Amino acid sequence: MTIENDRPYLEIQGRYPLSGEVSISGAKNAALVIMAGALLCSDECRIRNVPALADIDRMSQILSALGVNVRRERDCLDIDARDLRRVQAPYDLVSQLRASFFAIGPILARTGEANIPLPGGCAIGARPVDIHVRGLQAMGADVTIEHGIVHASVRGNGRLQGARFCLDYPSVGATETLMMAATLAEGETILENAAREPEVIDLANFCISMGARIEGAGTPTIVISGVPRLHSTDYPIIPDRIEAGTLLIAGAITRSPISLYPVIPDHLAAVIAKLREIGPDVIEEAPNRLRVVPRDLQASDIETQPYPGFPTDMQSQFMALLTLSEGSSVINETVFENRLQHVAELKRLGADIKVKGNVAVVRGVPFLSGAPVMATDLRASAALVLAGLAAQGTTIVQGLHHLDRGYDNLEGKLRGLGAKLRRVEPLTTEVLEPVTVS
Repeated sequence: MTIENDRPYLEIQGRYPLSGEVSISGAKNAALVIMAGALLCSDECRIRNVPALADIDRMSQILSALGVNVRRERDCLDIDARDLRRVQAPYDLVSQLRASFFAIGPILARTGEANIPLPGGCAIGARPVDIHVRGLQAMGADVTIEHGIVHASVRGNGRLQGARFCLDYPSVGATETLMMAATLAEGETILENAAREPEVIDLANFCISMGARIEGAGTPTIVISGVPRLHSTDYPIIPDRIEAGTLLIAGAITRSPISLYPVIPDHLAAVIAKLREIGPDVIEEAPNRLRVVPRDLQASDIETQPYPGFPTDMQSQFMALLTLSEGSSVINETVFENRLQHVAELKRLGADIKVKGNVAVVRGVPFLSGAPVMATDLRASAALVLAGLAAQGTTIVQGLHHLDRGYDNLEGKLRGLGAKLRRVEPLTTEVLEPVTVS
């Protein structure tokens, strides 16, 4: 594989131990949907602990294109949607970010009309919006899809009506979209078979802080009693459980004891249980602090499931760890049908992996060897960085636009723990010197 000299890449010197502690940023998936939720507010909102990510920047651009005033200062976002007028989001921005589709619920609830392009994002599988559409229709909206645009409107007084709706699958996005839409609907809405992810709970708590009436978030049944309007709030985003899980793997794969904070250990229960099954221990040093203690690595089987099961967003990182575990592991990806694209790149590093359909059999090898690799999606990029930390020699990770979508300065945090890596910026003409190791 050749290195593209017009795009940034990471150069990683592997097999160096890590130590110390690292801070965890706010949750990407909570921040994005809460930014959309701010459209429900008739006043100004402040959202704190917002990570610095490309996806956050894109969502800010989408809100600005809708006529919303968005200001950022350090990790705080001030969002003023009191004069929300525009009901059509720009295709060129929405097509790059799936989470932007969540805006359809708040815009429809506030204005009675919304026109949102079908979403984009990582190419990890079909993530249809049919559940969102049918849920909005159950609440009285007229919804059509023409030329890639979802058109939704509410007849009569412009208010959605409370309804009982059972999701075919506990889709996080559909749960969030319908919960937001229901906050301003007339009457009571009951969502059954709802997603239970911590990000759903965080969105519910954000809406409650603005005056919404929501019960049952985090359970399969969420009950929303609509209110006429929501008011301003100052709300902190929860810590990112996927970033925390990724850094726990960084300690495990490099055989290094490291501490992480702030975290909510309950959000990481499935990850911690699987890590202990593989070998490393995870100690709760404080209510919001975890420490990974390295141990020998043993094979373990994984099946991704909706929360509280094992998260699909941690599948690729654990695959990287299992490439160096003793024995054979079976990974069954049940959530997204195209989420094994990183297998070919891990094999470039010397991993022994066989794939049939959505099942990967990983046979542990004694070591990985550095090589140029290409990230295929957000979580795959993190897996390749982890593998590079453990590989002998130099690993070049390309496709960093994926990494920048969901990790706030991951390379800087790893360097702070002692990792030997650097980001090489595009269009450089100088000869690259090897990373110096003290």
